[in-house]
Parts: sequence; C-alpha cells; structure tokens
Amino acid sequence: MHIAWIGKKSPFCGNVTYGREVTNALLDRGYQVSFLHFAQEEVDDSTFFGCQEVSLPCLYKSQIYTVPTLGASKVLSQSLKQLKPDVVHASLTLSPLDFLLPEICEDLNIPLVATFHPPFDGKRRNLKSGTQLFTYQIYAPFLANYDRVIVFSKMQRDFLMRLGVPTKKLAVIPNGVDEQKYSPGCSRLKLQFNAERLFVYQGRIAPEKNVESLLRAWKQSDMGENSKLLIVGNGSLLSNLMPFYGPEYGIIWLGFIADEQQRIEILRGADVFILPSLLEGLSLSLLEAMSCGIACMATDAGADGEVLEDGAGVILSTHQVATQLRTLLPLLRDHKDWTTLLGQKGRGRILERYTLSNNITQLEVLYGEVLQGRRVQLSGRA
Repeated sequence: MHIAWIGKKSPFCGNVTYGREVTNALLDRGYQVSFLHFAQEEVDDSTFFGCQEVSLPCLYKSQIYTVPTLGASKVLSQSLKQLKPDVVHASLTLSPLDFLLPEICEDLNIPLVATFHPPFDGKRRNLKSGTQLFTYQIYAPFLANYDRVIVFSKMQRDFLMRLGVPTKKLAVIPNGVDEQKYSPGCSRLKLQFNAERLFVYQGRIAPEKNVESLLRAWKQSDMGENSKLLIVGNGSLLSNLMPFYGPEYGIIWLGFIADEQQRIEILRGADVFILPSLLEGLSLSLLEAMSCGIACMATDAGADGEVLEDGAGVILSTHQVATQLRTLLPLLRDHKDWTTLLGQKGRGRILERYTLSNNITQLEVLYGEVLQGRRVQLSGRA
C-alpha cells in the first residue's frame, strides 16, 4: 500500500513528532510512504524520515498554524495525481488547504484520512479553551467530508459528535510511544545537576502551556537546594519568564533539545514530570515520560486526564493550577515511595493502551476499511 502523508517537518512540535513516528513505523512494516509538507523556500525534494518528499509552498508556518501560497492547492493536486497513492493521510496543520483536501481527493478518487489534534479543554473553563472551541466549530462541518477522521480520545470524539461530525466518520486511535526506546534506564542527570530530586517540564514555553503557574508554585514552595526543576523547550514566553525564575530558585532552563537520546536521558533521570497546560490534545511528552517510568502530574485538559485516570498519575484541574502545585510539589519531593509507585503505574498504562505498535496496527485496520469502503462505493456507482 502507498500512503501519501501530508504534514509538517518544521518548526518542531507534536505534529512533527507524530508524523515522524507514524511514517517511520509504516515504513518498517513495508508500506510505501510519500511525505508532503509545507516549505517557505524551495527545497530539494528527495527523502524525509526515509520517505519520498514533496514540498508545498507556503507564506508562513508556525507550531500552531500554516498559511499556504495561492498556488499550493494546485501543487498538491498535481503531486497526488503523479504519486497515485492508495490513501492520503493528512495530519491537519490548521491550514486553509485542510478545507480543500476532500474536494481534491474526491476529484482524484483517493480515500482521505485526517488526524485532527488541536488542543482543547472540553469543560470550557478558561478563555483559551473558548478560543480553541471556535477552531473545533469551524472545522466540524468540513471534517464530515473526510472518509475518516482520527482523534486521540473518546472525549475528543464526543466533543466533535456534539458539533455535528457523524459518528461513523470518527476513529479513536490514541497517540503512541515506542515503549522500547522510551523505557526506564540509567542516567547521570542527578550527578550532573547535583540534585537529590529532579522535576521536569518539557514542551513549548507558550501561554496555553501555563508554565508560569508551575514556576510561581515552585518559587513559593521553597523546595530546597537539593531539588531542581528542569525546563526543556522554548517559545514566545521564554524571554519574559527566565529573568524572574532562575538558578537561585533551583530552576534550570535547558532550552530546546533536538537530540532525542538526550531527552530520553533527562526523563530517565527525573523523579517527576509536570504538565500544567490549560489546553492539550494528547501530550506525546506526557506519554514519553510515563513510558520512561517516572511519576507524572498533568492537568485534565484535553485527553491527558484520561491517560492518568485510575491512579496512573496525578491529575490537576486547569483551575488554580499554582495553588494545587504548591500543595503537591513538597509531597512529591518528600514521598519517594509514592513517586516510584506512580512511575510504575504510568509505565503500565503505556504498555496497556498507548504503545506505538498498537497505534500502527489500528491505523492499518482503518486504512483497510476506507479502501474497502471506496471499492464498495465505486461498485455501487457501476
């Protein structure tokens, strides 16, 4: 089977990681994959993640959305016509092309699958969640035109159903992590930072990630000189926060770390992973931390609460995050048996529900279903 994957390869974000992990796994299982992505400059279309690569012209792209050029749809249509894939899979990039894709694929008679993973808070408890709800409301009528739409959780599926997307169009296939690569192991991290207890945040330094609440709670909790908080990532709020939350409070800013093995070593060496987001889809960083066997604490934004339910981690409300953290941070520092148990339960949850292998198996079944559905549709027309 030949899959044409439409997604992103930069700037680094969850969409990029999702595309890399899934396409690599599909290649490992013997599928042919072509990778179509947005680029602001002409690139040599060769290979990416081991796939044939095709660039789509764009005016602007960020971690959140993409603005294609006026001619991008023509380039996309011509590329798909030349590639002749069996299935098109679009990891939606919040781009105007998302709305044109169903018509393009229908004209070419190619089944179209989408992964829709903008962050959300189904309880609408804050201004950011209201803004994100608008995105879901705009997309819902167009998602009904795709052959199938992949979402990461039952909560997200139910959310889209309430907005009018037909149930038969939606498939719940959670994000998955390579549990062999992301696994408990040795790390020299504590020696490197001269710490007895290490806490880590990994992700964008952006308003929806609510990192300031974590920093404020840490500063107010007086965690002591033997505990350190590592901040991994960059983003729009980095320069605003760093001057006020520095090493004098045990806060270490590591910036963006591109090397995957270094990120794994950080997770293996930490005691607690914290994700204080106001909005999420299904955080891959959270799954990676759980898979490495460390205690995890996250808000119930998006599907993260669903991941941590029934004791697999500590679930926070998105309301008054700093207040909750001020209570919990010292407890997690002092009760090592508790964090060890949380780490074990989190690892077990990954093995039970969120492995990349299981994700790909479900994806294979879905591809087969949409291909069969298209054959039935064509035979009905005949």
